Amino acid sequence: MSRRLSVLRPLAVAAIALTALSACQKSSEPTGTASPAAAPAAPAAQTATITLDGSSTVYPISEAVAEEFQLARQGKARVTVGVSGTGGGFKKFCRGELDIANASRPISKEEMAVCAAAGVRYFELPVAYDALTVVVNPQNTFLSEISVEQLKAIWQPESQGQVMRWNQVDPSWPDQPMKLYGAGADSGTFDYFTEAVIGKAKSSRGDFTASEDDNVLVQGVSSDINALGYFGYAFFAENQDKLKALSIKPSADAPAVAPTAENVINGSYMPLARPMFVYVSEKAYQRAEVKDFMEFYFDNVEQMATETKYVPLPVEAYTTIRKHLTEGKMGTVFKGEPATAITIEELLRREAAL
Repeated sequence: MSRRLSVLRPLAVAAIALTALSACQKSSEPTGTASPAAAPAAPAAQTATITLDGSSTVYPISEAVAEEFQLARQGKARVTVGVSGTGGGFKKFCRGELDIANASRPISKEEMAVCAAAGVRYFELPVAYDALTVVVNPQNTFLSEISVEQLKAIWQPESQGQVMRWNQVDPSWPDQPMKLYGAGADSGTFDYFTEAVIGKAKSSRGDFTASEDDNVLVQGVSSDINALGYFGYAFFAENQDKLKALSIKPSADAPAVAPTAENVINGSYMPLARPMFVYVSEKAYQRAEVKDFMEFYFDNVEQMATETKYVPLPVEAYTTIRKHLTEGKMGTVFKGEPATAITIEELLRREAAL
């Protein structure tokens, strides 16, 4: 579906008409009579701007909503959507530089403190669920599933410079070098993955190709037969011809579970199913254009989440979120704690209790 509109304006015809009108006016003026001064042009109305930044995982949803909103409002509001990672977005948000922060994890205690010190109050609004996806090159013939314990053996800090070949993780795997691709340090995906797999956020080996831009990671894994990486499901779904997703075993003796919408909904894709959010500042929400945008967002987020290959929340969740906005219920239901292994059902219980 094209989101671009083309408008043709007959400038040449308009110019000719203006020239003819000018000539008529000059010929009808009495000789020696001064022409009245032209009235000053009315200043052009300024288009309101709404700023979003943060998670590359949430970006596809917010960008899709923003494009539809701008088409629907026809120049009444401009929406910019950046990708600086969840951590990068919260830094700007807590400095008051953003109206809305996209986040692939809840706000942390440290970020809560920074926002509080700056007087930035906010609404925490879940928008959808993601199946964080572990991928390999499609030419990889020995891997179709991997356990959380094996992922930990690969990614833990102690493995840096030590676990460099596949057979060091599992002797049945080939004696070939591993090439790792993962989220950058400002990414909420990095925080979530390390918390869920290693047990501590930001605890990771450092000798891997890192980026907050998931497209860079897609390109890396798709071009290297010995690669392994991780990112949000939407980026796998867009590149299924170039990547292979691995099923995840929560423990060594547990069955492997594929990253699908059904498995996210039924709670079996653990611990890599995660909620995604937008955070809206109280100050921004007081502006008419931001309030209008948020109403539009939650009118359309279910459809946009589905179109961008994420898992929309149940209808009652979006009803609760709208109620929080209407009633001014701000703050976070996570209290600065991570949201690993939280099911949609548990998220709804927390939201209902806010």
